[in-house]
Amino acid sequence: MMRSCGILLLLLLGQPQKIDLEKLTGQSPNPENLLEKEVQTAFDLMKKEAAKDGIQISVVSGYRSFKRQTQIWNRKYKKYESQGLEPDAIFDKIVEYSTVPGTSRHHWGTDIDIIDTNASYSGDVLVPSKFHGTGPFCKLKDWMEQHASNYDFELVYTMNDNRTGFKYEPWHYSYVPLSRKRYNNYLQNIDLLSFLRSENIMGMDKISDQRIERYLEEHIKGINPILKP
Repeated sequence: MMRSCGILLLLLLGQPQKIDLEKLTGQSPNPENLLEKEVQTAFDLMKKEAAKDGIQISVVSGYRSFKRQTQIWNRKYKKYESQGLEPDAIFDKIVEYSTVPGTSRHHWGTDIDIIDTNASYSGDVLVPSKFHGTGPFCKLKDWMEQHASNYDFELVYTMNDNRTGFKYEPWHYSYVPLSRKRYNNYLQNIDLLSFLRSENIMGMDKISDQRIERYLEEHIKGINPILKP
């Protein structure tokens, strides 16, 4: 009897963890757009430490729902469609910086886009030039390069010629301990083609299978290697 119980326990422990695809794709309810608790805790500690150096780290985009990402996608799709671009070309333009709904790392509650609200700035803030040279967020960038890893945050889309996918984003950081798990779960459990074809996303019925498959390889996987399991 004891042996049978032990075998049963081993079998249960060996079963794969049940994954909530709605959570991975930003479709689970999160009306207050909250980050995961451990991510928020780590961010609060990092923000407090940065404040000692006169930097006010502020999140301009944290958790983002599937619905919100779809609104962004549809707006851009309409814009490029009105310019006469073909569906795959529209896809190419959008995914320079914006993700396909259901594929954003912001759906996981682990990723943040940040600026320094103590700096003097105007206009669009998530612009690479504002984090370099004499840009208003250079001090933030330098501080993050020195200290972010102490709080388990790492840059996602690095300035690396060998990296594929999304363009360089000096503002986008990910909480590594949890986002690694989300990334692994996502790749293991989603059938991306079937998922995107089944959702009401503008133009997705016209985008080629090959373009979506390439997006998975180049964009979803085109991240800082430290973020991969």
